[in-house]
Amino acid sequence: MQRLYVFLRRRPTMVDSFWAVFLFGFSWLWVVEDGFAGADLWTAAIQACALCTAVALRRRAPEKMLLLATAAGVFQLVVDVPKNLADFAMLVIVYTVAANGARWASRFALVGGLAAPLLDYARWPHDYGPGGAIATVIVFLAVPFALAWVLGDSVRTRRAYYAQLEERAAQLEKERDARAKVAVAAERARIARELHDVVAHNVSVMVVQADGAAYVLDAAPEQCEKALETISGTGRQALAEMRRLLGMLRTGEPGEDSGERAPQPDVGRLDDLIEQVRGAGLPVDFTVQGTPRPLSSGVELTAYRIVQEALTNTRKHGGPDVSALVRLVYGSDALDLLVEDDGRGAQHEVHEQGGADRLGHGLIGMRERVGMVGGRLDAGPRPGGGFRISAVLPVKPVG
Repeated sequence: MQRLYVFLRRRPTMVDSFWAVFLFGFSWLWVVEDGFAGADLWTAAIQACALCTAVALRRRAPEKMLLLATAAGVFQLVVDVPKNLADFAMLVIVYTVAANGARWASRFALVGGLAAPLLDYARWPHDYGPGGAIATVIVFLAVPFALAWVLGDSVRTRRAYYAQLEERAAQLEKERDARAKVAVAAERARIARELHDVVAHNVSVMVVQADGAAYVLDAAPEQCEKALETISGTGRQALAEMRRLLGMLRTGEPGEDSGERAPQPDVGRLDDLIEQVRGAGLPVDFTVQGTPRPLSSGVELTAYRIVQEALTNTRKHGGPDVSALVRLVYGSDALDLLVEDDGRGAQHEVHEQGGADRLGHGLIGMRERVGMVGGRLDAGPRPGGGFRISAVLPVKPVG
């Protein structure tokens, strides 16, 4: 049954043609039973054929079929073709034009349908009863045309509403896809920043310790052993953080244990970071001013990564005998962060071009992180030599 319905729905002209033939057959029987003969029979056949043709092609060309039905009606009035069953096609045409036709055709069909009873009375007044009932009969005959038009117009309105809903749904789907793409791009950028921080910091520490171990391998074996322990610990830390980042990408894969998560680095872990950097041979003066308090995870992670990246840049660009200063100030509405060194500083193009050098995008990552939490970052040469990074991170109470 469903297949038959789909088959007929895809072939509306065939369905309309069937009903047109059905209507023409009954109209012909009506004409024959009424005793039509000669010229009256042929004029009735022409008028019925025109109206049934309009029914057959009503959905393919509604405006043209309206004009054809109008011409058939005028022909019926002029030639004096008696009323017959084929005239019901006019109701069908009025409905079709109101539902599918142009606006001018819909208005024309409404006016023509309401005027049809008046024209009928003017042409065949003897078919009506006493004078007092004429108006009632005319109104009664006009009601079917009005109902056909109202039904067709409501179908048009409903179709337009459904089309608007479908368009809105398609638009929302496109917007959802666009938001998903933006979210994916933002997540990729965040993971790239995390990987850069992990690799740049930990690997540089491992390289420095490996070089030192090779230098003192024969002269001071105990220092070489300590350097190897630092390399081992740093490597494990790097692996743990990289495993955490990759776990975000693998969540939901079969066989993956997505329940274990390492905590994000925060301000409380700066002491461990400073000790690690000191162990790598970089003297760091670390001070905290104000009353430490819990901050939002975004601010905590941003502060940690800024200090980590700044100290990494100090080891990369500071030169020999460099020392660094890290100062953390808790304010009422902001966390002030200062990292500076007394080395020779980074190359001029590194900070002039926004932090991009041929080895990485450290300062660019800092600016992106600070921008995400609504803060401000200043980076550049320090008076008297060295490099300075200053950040102001707005804070909100937690809990």
